[in-house]
Amino acid sequence: MKVAEIQLNLWDRIYRYLIGELVLSLGDYVVIEANQNLEIGKITGFADMDEKDLKKLPEEEQPKTIIRKATLNDLEVLEVNEKSKEQSMEICRKYIEKNQLEMKLIDVQFSFDGKKITFAFIADGRIDFRPLVKDLTRNFQKNIRLQQLGVRDEAKINGDIGSCGIIQCCKTHLKELGNVNAEQAELQQVSHRGAERLSGICGRLKCCLRYENDLYKELSEKFPALGTLVKTPRGKGEVLEWHILKQSVRVKLLDQETIVEVPLESINH
Repeated sequence: MKVAEIQLNLWDRIYRYLIGELVLSLGDYVVIEANQNLEIGKITGFADMDEKDLKKLPEEEQPKTIIRKATLNDLEVLEVNEKSKEQSMEICRKYIEKNQLEMKLIDVQFSFDGKKITFAFIADGRIDFRPLVKDLTRNFQKNIRLQQLGVRDEAKINGDIGSCGIIQCCKTHLKELGNVNAEQAELQQVSHRGAERLSGICGRLKCCLRYENDLYKELSEKFPALGTLVKTPRGKGEVLEWHILKQSVRVKLLDQETIVEVPLESINH
């Protein structure tokens, strides 16, 4: 069964909806029911799911059917909402200042049916924004929702060119931001480059460290642990260093003076 992967904005999660009889392409806008509101979202991908996979999903994640492909009138509503963003954010910033809240407003999202406004923000810790919600509800006369994001989400919205010289992955093809940690940098033997070179615009480890991690895991499985005594064609020695891509190791021979690099396949451990 073919489902469409739909995103309402850059920082929201991916929604999966049944296509039904519609003929749709990547990048099309569609009208869906989500979060008890009518929404308009962009198709970011497609997936095939069989009935067994669908039955395993929790009830709240069971895919509904897309209502329709967005019409010109629907897209005009989207355009009007886009033009209203800056003014709405300015109003929200004034209320943030009024309530002396330590938070940074990042974006605003209007539901397609006009019943709800979601303000996205980042903050160092938990924020009691109940007074802010009251002020915003009184001003806009709509259902108000505040959603706290991480700094990686902010970079996804406002970022541009990465240190590699091309547009950030999170703004192009990365649908969901996965987990990136220092162990991945260590496994790929790049941790010595320092945090500054390994960090993206968001200040966190670059998402691209995930891309080859599975390959490095697979290639490293046959390596002896560092410090292990191994037999090489030059004699016994202690493993000092791995070269995962070259599939070789550096070994300090038992004479304590000679260090050799030998292919992984030529050692016994």
